[in-house]
Amino acid sequence: PYVVVSNHQSSLDLLGMMEVLPDRCVPIAKRELLYMGAVGVACWLGGIIFIDRKRTNDAISVMAEAAHTMLSQDVS
Repeated sequence: PYVVVSNHQSSLDLLGMMEVLPDRCVPIAKRELLYMGAVGVACWLGGIIFIDRKRTNDAISVMAEAAHTMLSQDVS
């Protein structure tokens, strides 16, 4: 397993990354993207895990759960 960190310029970059990353990836994005109309719906349908950056403890627990899943299911 590995972690890819992306510094993107727009919300559409995330959709492009979904096309180039391997199938067994677990994408994580900020929760604000969920409320961006069609982009948010596409991200949700694409299986992106959303984190609320304003609630640090919740974000950490979501990322820890994703990390546990990554290790147990051998995904990136």
